Amino acid sequence: MSTTIPSSMRGLILPGNSTVDYRELPVPEPGFGQVLIKIRASSICGSDIRAIYREHLGVGAEAYQGVVAGHEPCGEVVQVGPGCKQFKVGDRVIVYHISGCGICDDCKAGYMISCQSQYRAAYGWQRNGGHAPFMLAEENTLITLPDNLTFEDGALIACGFGTAWEAITRMHTSGKDRMLITGLGPVGLAAAMLARQLGVQEIIGVDISDERRDLANRLGLTTHALPVTDDTLSAIHGLTSGHGCEVSVDCSGVASARLLAIQGTRHWGRCAFVGEGGKVQFDVSPLLIHPQITLFGSWVTSLAHMAELTENVSRWNIHPDIIVTHRYTLEKASEAYQVADGGQSGKVVITFPN
Repeated sequence: MSTTIPSSMRGLILPGNSTVDYRELPVPEPGFGQVLIKIRASSICGSDIRAIYREHLGVGAEAYQGVVAGHEPCGEVVQVGPGCKQFKVGDRVIVYHISGCGICDDCKAGYMISCQSQYRAAYGWQRNGGHAPFMLAEENTLITLPDNLTFEDGALIACGFGTAWEAITRMHTSGKDRMLITGLGPVGLAAAMLARQLGVQEIIGVDISDERRDLANRLGLTTHALPVTDDTLSAIHGLTSGHGCEVSVDCSGVASARLLAIQGTRHWGRCAFVGEGGKVQFDVSPLLIHPQITLFGSWVTSLAHMAELTENVSRWNIHPDIIVTHRYTLEKASEAYQVADGGQSGKVVITFPN
């Protein structure tokens, strides 16, 4: 593959006032152990909306540093720096979106997301991300994108599907379980899609958005998609013979939805919180201790588990990109972020021409 690499490019930044802006930047050259990636798809994450687009919420080392946004990138290697051991020009790659120190216990386990070092830097937060035609990446944060998957598939695996996979596999989800999902945004849809592949036959989804419930039904990802009403919990119990679901996952980050996820979990069941932000209060003894529920806090995934997920998605020949409802070019990114911020869509992706 031969790609003409320009000297400069236009990258998107997020000022923090629900707008987007652009900055002219030099196209970087890879250093030791680095590659230059031509971005083909870069999707928008809910954490970008919550913590960067609307306002800059992070503090200290985890704060947004005014860099090119986008931590869900996928593309092709167009230049390789010295010291690279695996990837070459022309390889299709997914980027694990955190570059850690590499030597702490979490990094050694592949969980760079949990690295506490001053050297930790997230693409799109502390170092330039995927909302530009080219992106510099560390070779040790790359995963091969199989030929039967699209670049959009890879971008969605890069965060949202990885987050869902980590939670549902940590709960040992299987065909023995019924699943409750509160929040049918992109991560909730991902959880449903992957749970289906693990054998779950009955999936109850809950969302306030008519559009998202309709999307879940249309894609065949949920058995039941319930609106948020005073009777939602009763409806869940009615669908499960009064027991609740063996596994539940909150993908919303909303206090009432988190509470519903716990209330809708069967005795001795498992519940995971993956929705970022917010607070929740509940009476611990009757809702958690007495029903013997195991509560998981699950944050993104590990590099190894993302590679495992990618292999499985390829082997199953399923496509995460079926949950994409809106596609925009970089020039239309303002509209893309407005749609994502509206909370009524599936996944929103910024795409780049060949």
